[in-house]
Amino acid sequence: MSLIGEERKDYILQQLNLEGKVKTYDLVEKLKVSSETIRRYLEELEEDNKLKRVYGGAIKINIAREEPSYFKREVLHAEEKRRIGRAAASLVEDNDVVFIDDGTTTLQMIDYLLNKKNLTVLTMSVAGLYMLIDYNNRGLFNGDIYFIGGKIDSPQSRSTGTLAEQMVESFYADKAFISIDGLMIDKGVTSFDAQRGQLARKLIGHSKQSIIVTDQSKFGQLQFFKIADLQEIDLIISDVAAPKEWLSALQDKEVTWIEAK
Repeated sequence: MSLIGEERKDYILQQLNLEGKVKTYDLVEKLKVSSETIRRYLEELEEDNKLKRVYGGAIKINIAREEPSYFKREVLHAEEKRRIGRAAASLVEDNDVVFIDDGTTTLQMIDYLLNKKNLTVLTMSVAGLYMLIDYNNRGLFNGDIYFIGGKIDSPQSRSTGTLAEQMVESFYADKAFISIDGLMIDKGVTSFDAQRGQLARKLIGHSKQSIIVTDQSKFGQLQFFKIADLQEIDLIISDVAAPKEWLSALQDKEVTWIEAK
């Protein structure tokens, strides 16, 4: 592999986001350069606050933070949500405009957006907003942040309601990342809360690509408010492969399924 220095460093950061760590000897073999060159790259990236060097390689920066109160109650499937968030973030490209909703799964995306360039992120998540502001202040997030404001639902740490919907109507995004409470092939995707569900529906209508993020516990669940039919969705990212009995219907509805590894 013949890459210039900056491309090699971008590769290192990509691997770091995917795996959480990189090893010097793996990078030497993959990039076909000396261990001294790899160490120099890691030193430069650490100086830029992009990673933390450790013996034998480097690890992703782990910035300690107090978890939002609503997230503390969402302890089930935490590892699955991290994998899904990482896979979702991998779909975000430099210069993208993206909606990120208030779900605890979409929240996991933010840690993996730090090496993207010139993003515009719009969110109604109070917790997500704080994370983005913190990363921006640390020079780790590159882009613009918009908070979709409205009536604050304090227990759920989000904004909802008519004002938030009106604000969404002022924007168009490349991608919308939406968490859900229920998923059925014939009933579509659903939400516990009507106001939140209506806002999610607005995100779908104002995005070129609609992406659902969900762990398998939502499969077969039907909740109060219908967000959308499956044919209105472009991609589904989950912690497992699509159930075999859903494959034909997903193909008919032209929905792509991604299993987060």
